[in-house]
Amino acid sequence: MDRRSETQRPNLTPAAFLALGTPQISYVRPVTVEGADRWGIFAANGTGLGLAATRDQAFAVARQHDLEPVSVH
Repeated sequence: MDRRSETQRPNLTPAAFLALGTPQISYVRPVTVEGADRWGIFAANGTGLGLAATRDQAFAVARQHDLEPVSVH
């Protein structure tokens, strides 16, 4: 193991670690809203951004807003 690489890593606070990817990454997962199945779009930090009727629509909306969507199971 190369110990030099360990000392070169930045020391992130928990808040800074949680913020990684927040401006670029979103996640999409199924949600139920008022009894209807929808697809929720969330920022990397968990903030709800929107809803869509289908997974494909959720991905398209995220990309239209310059976010890189990923699925969460």
